[in-house]
Amino acid sequence: MNNGIGGSTAEIELKKLVNMTADIAPITINEYQQRIERAQQLMQQHNIAALYINAGTNLSYFTGTRWGSSERMVGAILPATGSLAYIAPWFEQSTLTEFMVIDAPVLSWQEHECPYQLTIKHLTSLNITQGTIALDESCSFFLADGLIKQAKTSGLDLAFTTSKPITAGCRAIKSSTEIALLQRAKDMTMEVHKAAARILAPGMMTTDMVSFINQAHIAVGASAGSYFCIVLFGEATAYPHGVKEPQSLKMNDMVLIDTGCQLLGYNSDITRTYVFGQASERQTQVWNDEKNAQAAGFNAAQLGSQCQNVDFAARSYLEQQGYGPGYQVPGLPHRTGHGIGLDIHEWPYLVKGDTTILEPGMCFSNEPMICIYGEFGVRHEDHFYMTATGPKWFTQPATSIDNPFGY
Repeated sequence: MNNGIGGSTAEIELKKLVNMTADIAPITINEYQQRIERAQQLMQQHNIAALYINAGTNLSYFTGTRWGSSERMVGAILPATGSLAYIAPWFEQSTLTEFMVIDAPVLSWQEHECPYQLTIKHLTSLNITQGTIALDESCSFFLADGLIKQAKTSGLDLAFTTSKPITAGCRAIKSSTEIALLQRAKDMTMEVHKAAARILAPGMMTTDMVSFINQAHIAVGASAGSYFCIVLFGEATAYPHGVKEPQSLKMNDMVLIDTGCQLLGYNSDITRTYVFGQASERQTQVWNDEKNAQAAGFNAAQLGSQCQNVDFAARSYLEQQGYGPGYQVPGLPHRTGHGIGLDIHEWPYLVKGDTTILEPGMCFSNEPMICIYGEFGVRHEDHFYMTATGPKWFTQPATSIDNPFGY
């Protein structure tokens, strides 16, 4: 094949890949402290007395402490004024301390004790006996339910609400360091995409490609390999997140590969679609319609505009070409894009109803996929971030169906 599609082997391509992470700069303690200060400013603006931050990406974002959520309460309590405190089971306290980036005392509880009672006791010690408590929007129902019931049992006049205005209010605007980490993660995945395209061959199974992409991500410096990987051939490309059974590659099949990795917790997520063999007139037309829809969305992403306008622009273009209308297929059955950072899908979203105003530092995917069930699909997914002068691509969009990587 020409233009970087086929003609090589997995062994050859893996040997070409090099670690791309040697010069990366991690998030500093000073930046974590600035995030906490920003959260407290937003809490005061929204009349929030305290914020419960659950284990997961929010805890990692604000404190640098990486800890997965489970059936046990692990997190941090941040008052609108005052100091942070962690909360965790007693037997985890020593381990949690090792993971801390922002040091703070740990409120600990034994297995037979009630963490909700301990939390309410701590709030009382901070003179927070009334007002509103924001709960991490990602925490499980049992945590929210337990805290609400305990507050009532304790006779406190506390109301509870979602943390989204605080957590999203901070995380939606990326710092220069965050943008640099996102850029490098996407650069890494783009090199993996190019290598993957070069090893395509008739009879290759989608499962073989998934395995190669994982190895390739490790080779470029993502120690955990692929964060996720979707590989689809032929008709299966029409279904956004794939089908149950693996496929075998045939000549003139549409190929869709959607994959990404993590770099210090920050995500890449890039999709490329092209033809293995000779593209038909039909495939070429749909591919170009998708490219133009992606461009329409990008051009609509202007400072001061609403997030939903990006979706309106991409979807309107597709409808003018005869797709849809709305979410109907053949056409675009999902939102145009999502925010990205420590979570691969995070706020805000490029979708009808999201009236968030575009500001410098916001980062998004742009992927107005065309799905033609029973035939094939095309998704171009690249990401952009908002600068002081408008949108800027992290990765340049695919060039053409015959030369997607612009060789």
